[in-house]
Formats: sequence, structure tokens, C-alpha cells
Amino acid sequence: MVESIVEFFKNLPPKACATCGNDIEEQHECYSNTCESCTMV
Repeated sequence: MVESIVEFFKNLPPKACATCGNDIEEQHECYSNTCESCTMV
């Protein structure tokens, strides 16, 4: 059975930063793959 798009995005796991591995505090479907701390460096 196909779930609603809202449920799909709610159930995505947190994104991890590609540099340090910490969870990213942005929406899971965003294009960024680095956290704010690593982006500033």
C-alpha cells in the first residue's frame, strides 16, 4: 500500500553531515549534506 507523501517525509531518518557525522537540523529532504558548523569552516 502506498503511504501519503506527508507520512513518507515524516518517517525519513535524520540526515547526517557528510563531514562530521552529526545530525543535520534541517528538513530531511533538503539538498545540503553538511551541517552548519562544517559549512562555516
